[in-house]
Amino acid sequence: MSGSLEKQHHSHHESSHKQTSRLEKSVTQSQTVKKSIRRTLRATEVTHKGEETLTTLSKKAKRNYLAVDTDSNVIGYVVPVFRSSHLVARDLAEAQEEVKEEGIGYVVMKNLFSKEEDFVNMKVEKKTRKATIRESADRLSLGKKIHEKQEFTKKMNPDSLTHPPEFMVKPKGQTVWEGKSVTLHCTCAGWPKPRVAWYKNNVPIDAKAHPDKYTAESEYNMHSLKIHSCDFNDTAEYRVSGLNIKGESSSFAHVVVKRHGEKVVAKPHGFSDEFGVTFKTTIIDKFAVAFGHEGETMSLGCTVIVYPVVKRYTPEVLWYRDSVLLKPSKWVSMHWSGEKATLTLAHLNKEDEGLYTLRINTQSGFETYSSYVYVKDAEVEVEGAPVAPLDVKCHDANKDYVVVTWKQPAVEGSSPIMGYYIDRCEIGTTHWAQCNETPVKYARFPVTGLVEGRSYAFRVRAISKAGASRPSRVSDTVVAMDPSDRARQRAGPSAPWTGMIKFTEEEPTVGVVPGEPTDLAVIEATKSYVVLSWKPPAQRGHEGVMYYIEKCVSGSDNWQRVNTGMPSRSPRFAVFDLAEGKSYNFRVRCSNSAGVGEASAPTEATKVADKLDLPSAPGPAVAIRNTASSVVVSWGKSKDVKHLVGYYIEHSVEGSNVWVPCNNKPVKCTRFVSHGLNTGDKLVFRVKAVNASGYSTHSALSEAVIVKAGVAISGPPSGIKMEERVRDYMVISWKPPAKTGGADIVGYYVDYRTVKGGVTGQWHEMNTKAVTGTSYKAENLKENVFYQFQVRASNMAGVSGASLPSAGLECKEWTVAVPGPPCGLHVLEVRETSLVLLWEPPTFNGRSPVDGYYVDIKEAAADENSWICVHDRSIKLMYKKVTGLKAGTAYHLRVCARNVVGVGKPTKGLGPIVAETRPGTNEIIMDVDDDGVISMIFECSEMGEGSEFIWSKNYKELTDTSRLTIETSGGRSRAIFNHASVEDLGIYSCKVTNTAGVSASYTLTEEVLKRLLDMSFDHKFPVIPFKSEMAIELQEKGRVRFWAQVAKFTANCQVEYVFNDTTVTQEQKYTVNFDKSTGIIEMYMDSLEVTDEGTYTFDLVDGKAKGRTSLVLIGEEFAVLQKKSEFERAEWVRRQGPHFVEYLGFEVTPECNVHLKCKIGNIKAETEISWFKDSYEIQEGDEEAEKITTEDAVMTFNIAKSVFKKDREGKKKPDAEDAPKNPKISKKDAGTYEVKLKDERGKDHSKFDLTGAGYEAVMNEVFRVIANSSTEVSILSTEHGIMLYSFVVYHTEELRVGWLLKESKISHSERVQCGVTGEQLWLKINEPTEKDKGKYAMDIFDGQSGVKRAFDLTGQAWEDAFEEFKRLKAAAIAERNRARVVGGLPDVVTIQEGKSLNLTGNVWGDPAPEVTWLKNDRELVSDAHYTLKFEHGKFASITIAAVSTVDSGKYALQVKNKYGTEAMPFTVSVYFPEEGAKV
Repeated sequence: MSGSLEKQHHSHHESSHKQTSRLEKSVTQSQTVKKSIRRTLRATEVTHKGEETLTTLSKKAKRNYLAVDTDSNVIGYVVPVFRSSHLVARDLAEAQEEVKEEGIGYVVMKNLFSKEEDFVNMKVEKKTRKATIRESADRLSLGKKIHEKQEFTKKMNPDSLTHPPEFMVKPKGQTVWEGKSVTLHCTCAGWPKPRVAWYKNNVPIDAKAHPDKYTAESEYNMHSLKIHSCDFNDTAEYRVSGLNIKGESSSFAHVVVKRHGEKVVAKPHGFSDEFGVTFKTTIIDKFAVAFGHEGETMSLGCTVIVYPVVKRYTPEVLWYRDSVLLKPSKWVSMHWSGEKATLTLAHLNKEDEGLYTLRINTQSGFETYSSYVYVKDAEVEVEGAPVAPLDVKCHDANKDYVVVTWKQPAVEGSSPIMGYYIDRCEIGTTHWAQCNETPVKYARFPVTGLVEGRSYAFRVRAISKAGASRPSRVSDTVVAMDPSDRARQRAGPSAPWTGMIKFTEEEPTVGVVPGEPTDLAVIEATKSYVVLSWKPPAQRGHEGVMYYIEKCVSGSDNWQRVNTGMPSRSPRFAVFDLAEGKSYNFRVRCSNSAGVGEASAPTEATKVADKLDLPSAPGPAVAIRNTASSVVVSWGKSKDVKHLVGYYIEHSVEGSNVWVPCNNKPVKCTRFVSHGLNTGDKLVFRVKAVNASGYSTHSALSEAVIVKAGVAISGPPSGIKMEERVRDYMVISWKPPAKTGGADIVGYYVDYRTVKGGVTGQWHEMNTKAVTGTSYKAENLKENVFYQFQVRASNMAGVSGASLPSAGLECKEWTVAVPGPPCGLHVLEVRETSLVLLWEPPTFNGRSPVDGYYVDIKEAAADENSWICVHDRSIKLMYKKVTGLKAGTAYHLRVCARNVVGVGKPTKGLGPIVAETRPGTNEIIMDVDDDGVISMIFECSEMGEGSEFIWSKNYKELTDTSRLTIETSGGRSRAIFNHASVEDLGIYSCKVTNTAGVSASYTLTEEVLKRLLDMSFDHKFPVIPFKSEMAIELQEKGRVRFWAQVAKFTANCQVEYVFNDTTVTQEQKYTVNFDKSTGIIEMYMDSLEVTDEGTYTFDLVDGKAKGRTSLVLIGEEFAVLQKKSEFERAEWVRRQGPHFVEYLGFEVTPECNVHLKCKIGNIKAETEISWFKDSYEIQEGDEEAEKITTEDAVMTFNIAKSVFKKDREGKKKPDAEDAPKNPKISKKDAGTYEVKLKDERGKDHSKFDLTGAGYEAVMNEVFRVIANSSTEVSILSTEHGIMLYSFVVYHTEELRVGWLLKESKISHSERVQCGVTGEQLWLKINEPTEKDKGKYAMDIFDGQSGVKRAFDLTGQAWEDAFEEFKRLKAAAIAERNRARVVGGLPDVVTIQEGKSLNLTGNVWGDPAPEVTWLKNDRELVSDAHYTLKFEHGKFASITIAAVSTVDSGKYALQVKNKYGTEAMPFTVSVYFPEEGAKV
């Protein structure tokens, strides 16, 4: 066919049904239809233009299919529609990036018209313009309908793209009576999940702010608003609004509230108009918390009762896992039998772990039930290897590329996980190929090299040093295909078959080199790889393009092609083999058959490193008791964590350090209930977070918690009744609470109130101290007054609510002679054939004391006439063991008391009590341990909070510990007999509080006691005990003694001496002895030789008892002992002549005198003894020689002794107080002192170095003596302040003494001074203030750390000292300023009669004193005879004019001020001159 084909030639062709069918599959969106129609219209217009000559086709161009007329003339050509529609579909797929689900059934449409044989039956038809336009209009109408259908399908398909909210079930308007409640229901669909809000007359309803009026609930897309107690104001228009990112939708309903009297037909809540009933759903036989292992099959089921039963009506049964709706698959199957809903999980995996919820939807509402399923890991194939990863998923699939993600397992094994291997398998084969050569640490990996159009599945394995884990569960199948093709597949056909195909031709792009890719970016970067993403170029030709990726190190221009051998077909690529820590730039080139295009713009510098940090450690774990097998664990969220996967929780028995995972699937919440725990275990918990980068560090450990049921407050007591009454008191009793709250009832509290004329008063407390029994004597009541009582029970959790009040009980005289019923009936030791009944005496004894009891029993199912007494005669004990019971039968028991008058009223029947032995019941075991100790052991596995073991003898609690010692540890209690004898015979019982009656007893008879004592003896003496095991000691001359002492033995005890398995007998080398009076076994050896190295053993036989003690002397130990033996022998030789028994050393006496001492032995008169100092001999007559004394073979050199020259000359020694006080020791005494002994038998010497370290050691000892001699700090108040002081025996300037106040050193100042006076160490505080209060300490250096003497100068000590200081200060001031006569007055004045006497006295006082002159103790007054003057405040004078004999007498000058009074007496004597005698 010839002719030139140009762009302006177009035509319409009709093809066969086969080509049209293919075209239908290729068209994906209505836009494609519209574009095709537009192109068809354009082509039709061109067709009516003039015909032009056509040229031949280019060889490079793809074959075009020509349109010919009936004369075989070429009238035009077209290109396949799929080329343009392909671009449209690709653009649509790129705009819908959130669609990530993979499709199956990809059909390649690229070569739709590539084979000529497909067009053999093609029919070409020419149409007019009018027909074409009409057909185009029809196509537009059809496209609109298809678009509407697709939009509806997307809304109904959960896997479709996002869509706005839409109310599938709208709320219905309702009319209700006033005071009733009404509920509005609706169902809202949409993606993302819409947020729903309720409005009343367009005003938002805040249900949380008004919980008493509104209740709003949203669960599983079902939303409801409940209006409580409707009133007339609730009549309104109610609107529900759903909102998400795609838009908002609303629905309205009217509520009308009718008052009584108005006619309205009310329908029950949830009434079904279709069936005319209200369905009520009940779920019974519920599945409990389930546990399974990987690989098992598990079924969950519940029985569902829907009432009433309506034929042909089936409720909707839905199953959810972690709030996600489950659908049938190869792993999950569901079944509804009409009564039972069953969910079967085939081949369990960790992905199946979670909270499972069954939801039953009816036309009247819904009912749900939830429980948790735990899936444990399968056994690992290699010990210590990690367990399998989980939740493997595929994302971002392209033609040759897919991203695989997974979650890390809970258990890493014996070593941390090093990385993961990803395997792939092509669907249709069974071969698994490993995708990565080296393990990847990041839980996300891009897999490349896929073949377009093929389907794959993936799995992941974890790797550690111990080995590889099992593979994970296989991922869902994913197809390697273009996302646009996948989107077209999901969209479905765009139009039905019309029998006609229209073709148009656009500008040919064959042979065009593709352009640059756009939007190149790094979408993911780790230290293992970098993922690039871009958009294909706009200009790329009709054929597909491939991509080459290039890289270069940032800062350089050296570009390297990454995928030269295998170009990428997808706009995604993962670059591996990059240097960690370096930065790279990347760019992409496109290529097709026409060539390679230009490179894209490079990316910014990207550093090869993990950009996702490990999560931080979660907050501390808190564990709370929940049930007997579960614990609630909560923790704080990890802070600043990105892309958190969840948390793993682990538990461990306290102290074991063996950690067990609580969950094998990570949870995102911060609260988890760990089930399946062992009751009684003491556990600690910890939590770790996980994201794609790995695990966080563990949280802080929780406090240890014991796995057992939590304790709650008990229920109230019941059945209050009157047992006895008198004029002023009543006895009431009651039944214990039916529910004890998991703890024993420890007491009851009784309240009362009066009842007068049917009017009750206020409640008052009857007892403030809890009563332990179930009866109480209410005293101080008023006669003929009615009372009501209520009782509260108390356990360790608190006080219960009050019981129902009793009936009105009248307090009046009750004349009954027989005793009342006993109290406090309870049973212990319930077994299949027996039980023990205990009770307390009645509160009312009748007219005479109770002298016996009767116990009755009957089966619970029997009538009241079936009571029988279990014994013939009355018993005085308040307990009875009832035997002969039938296993599994329930019984009632009662007790009645008797006295001399008769038998009283029986108690109310106790029961029903089933005769059965509970699983796990233990009995008391008699035990004799290895030491012969006899004890009783009782164990309990049901210990509760606050449970205790209570031991009793003859059912009376043991309080005397002289006979028994109780030891309890955990759930085990042991009662040890201190000295088992006949006094211990009796019935011993033990009960455990806060349990369901756990108890047991044991009867100790004389026969059993004798057997136990025999066993005790046998256990005590099966082996001969040693008081001292074999030991060794060295004796004189280096002799070696092996010895041991036997604790208990008989006269028949024999000893065998063994050395290295050879029996030793009495011979020259060995000397043996067994002193049976002391039990000491001895073996002597004169010396140790090399052949004596080995094991020495004493074997004892005493009847059936045997004993052995050994000593091993080998190696270093033997060598040391041998040297010591040789040394002792040499010492013995040395001691044969003059020698030192004790070598020269030093001693500091309590008086701080330093003595150099040595003890000598074997001395004769001829023995020369010489002392040396610094190698110079101390000669007799030297000053130093006077310091040497010898007494009782002890030679002493007194360094501190003072020697005077007069002493040496034989003159009198000065007195101690006259002697100069020289220091006890000083540096002039330093030197090397040596003593030598010598005579014909031998010689010996001893040296002491009193320099350097030796001098320092002596001084430190001096300091120690001084420090320890210090007295406790005392306090002394003076007129200047307060002084703290302590005395020492001696003081030297080298002694360091410090004073501390409140642990801080006191600095020397004018006000605070410290020092030494003689042997007194003092601290003076002048003018003390409040700041000087505190704890003082004197720190005296003692050669090591120091000795402290503390004094607390606070409180009363401070007050007393400070007051004394103020007193002394005031006294000193008073003494200085008090009035006194300083002088000037004589003692006696003799004066001649007629003379004038003038005396002046000097006085002092501040303030100036008052002056008074006295004569014979009478005050003188200034007059003509006496002239009294006081001048300048200092001079007091008296003048007596013309004295006479009457002026003779005793005078005194008295001065006085506020500080005191003083009188200076003097005598005046007047004489006659002629007589010369005194008058």
